[in-house]
Amino acid sequence: MTIDIRQLRYFLAVAVERSFTQGARLLNMAQAPLSKRIQELEDELSAQLFDRDSRPIALTPAGRLLQEEALRVVRGLDQLQATMRRFIAAERPRFVIGLVPSTLYGRLPEIIARLREETSGIDIVLAEMDSLDQVAALKDGRIDVGFDRIIVEDPLVVHMVLREEPLVAALPHGHEFLLRGGSVGLAEIATLPLIVYPGTPRPSYADLTLSFFQNRDLMPTGIIEVRELQTALVMVASGAGACLIPESVQRLARSDIGYVTIDEPVTAPFLLRRRIGEIPDTLQKLVRLYD
Repeated sequence: MTIDIRQLRYFLAVAVERSFTQGARLLNMAQAPLSKRIQELEDELSAQLFDRDSRPIALTPAGRLLQEEALRVVRGLDQLQATMRRFIAAERPRFVIGLVPSTLYGRLPEIIARLREETSGIDIVLAEMDSLDQVAALKDGRIDVGFDRIIVEDPLVVHMVLREEPLVAALPHGHEFLLRGGSVGLAEIATLPLIVYPGTPRPSYADLTLSFFQNRDLMPTGIIEVRELQTALVMVASGAGACLIPESVQRLARSDIGYVTIDEPVTAPFLLRRRIGEIPDTLQKLVRLYD
C-alpha cells in the first residue's frame, strides 16, 4: 500500500468541505481530477471513504478514521517543513542594510535588486533606521552597512560619500514660486515657514537643512519639525510651508505638491557608512554596483 501526502491533502479538502465541488475550489483544481484522485485512494485502501448518496456527502467509518490519522500526518509534516525552514534561515548568511527613507528614491533599490541577483546564497535584509541608530547598529553588528544623508563622527565607523545630491524646494501646488517658473533663492524660501525632518533624534537631516540658512544669516519665517519625510510632504501639501528635499524624491509624484530648483549650491550627501576594518565581499560588490 502506497499513499502520498498529496492524496491525503486531497482527501482532507473534501472531508472538511463535505463536497467535491467545494474541495476542488479549495485546492484550486478541477472537480473531475479531484474525484479521480479520491477514487484512486479508495482503490488503494480497498475501502469507501465517502457516502456519495448523502447531501452533503458524509464520511464512512473508514473515512472518519483516515481523516483523524491524515490530520496528524499532515500537521506533522507541516511542522517539520516549518522547522526546517527556520533552521535553514538561521544557517543562511544575512547581509543587513540600514537606511533612511530618502535614500530609496534614487538608484539604491535597483542596486539592491542587482545585489540580490549576484549573491543568491545570502539573504539581503533592509532595515529603516535613523542616523544615530545606524551607527549603533553597525558597532553592535546588527547591520552590515548603512545609507544616510549626514555624517555622524565615530572612530569605529567609516563614511564614503557616493555623490552630492542637489536639493529642491517642495512647495504646495499653485504656489507663486512655482507659477512664475525658474528657480528660487534661499532668501525667498526663508520668507516661508520651513518644514524640517526628522525632529528627533539629532543630529539629523533637519540640522543639515537649517545649516544652509544659518550659513547665510537667514532665518525662515518659522520652523516646523516633523518625524519623517512623508509627514513633511503632507504638511507642504496642506500649505503649511516649504521643505528642502533631495532631488531624487521628486520621483514621488504628487499632484498637490510642486518642486522648484534652488539657484544656490545646496546639496546633501548620499553616503555609505560601514564598520572600520576589512570590507566583506558582499559590501565590495555593493560598492562596485554603485560605481
